[in-house]
Amino acid sequence: MHGNPDCISVQVLGPLAASLRRQTVTPSAAKQCQILALLALNAGRVVTASALTEELWGDAPPRSSATTLQTYILHLRNRLAEAGLGTREARQFLRTRYSGYLLEEGVCETDAGEFGRLARLGRQSAEEGDQRAASDLLGHALALWRGPALADVPLGRVLESEAASLEAARLGALQRRIEADLALRRHAELVGELMQLAAHNPMNENFCGLLMTALYHSGHADRALAAFRQLRAALNSELGLEPGPWLQQLHRAILSGEAALDPALKTY
Repeated sequence: MHGNPDCISVQVLGPLAASLRRQTVTPSAAKQCQILALLALNAGRVVTASALTEELWGDAPPRSSATTLQTYILHLRNRLAEAGLGTREARQFLRTRYSGYLLEEGVCETDAGEFGRLARLGRQSAEEGDQRAASDLLGHALALWRGPALADVPLGRVLESEAASLEAARLGALQRRIEADLALRRHAELVGELMQLAAHNPMNENFCGLLMTALYHSGHADRALAAFRQLRAALNSELGLEPGPWLQQLHRAILSGEAALDPALKTY
């Protein structure tokens, strides 16, 4: 993040942390943390009172939910005011709208936003054929993660969906960074990382294919074939499925020793 001192800096890629003018404004109460996280992830867009209510209480909001929500917003504004904004400016940062509340985009920076910016630049570099820049940009994006998204925040239905979306984006950026590194012929360097990823995602065909590619080009065709068998067994056992066509084609190419010769395969 750029660290603008006049912006609220909110970190969600790991434990929640918020600061303003070098002072922490992270709430201590769990529900206020949920509100701040949801507002920050939607900076510049109104988060409706109904969405906030669903996040905090699900299908069983208390009768006083509207008043309680207003109290939580007041507490958040007080934290901002205590960091030097003053009450009036705090209300301008965290605005009330007819249907809900809004953290102004220009006054809120998040690590999730910076991650998205770097990941987009990394994808663009890869599409333009600059794999070194793609690897660097995506590596910087992934370095912003300090653990699972909102690791210490209780997740209601709305934040759970947000966290799942962030995790999917992280895995996508990770895959693209590894693809860039494979294109740079860093096969042997990637084997350990890919073995861990395959172990933690035993039915992920993309990670398996990347591992098979790295192993094959590192001189370990036998281990590449073993990785395929392990994935196939997991898919058969858990889902009753076979690996997809491209992975089976990669398997056949490794068996024949021609994986590096087929441009249709994701072998880098």
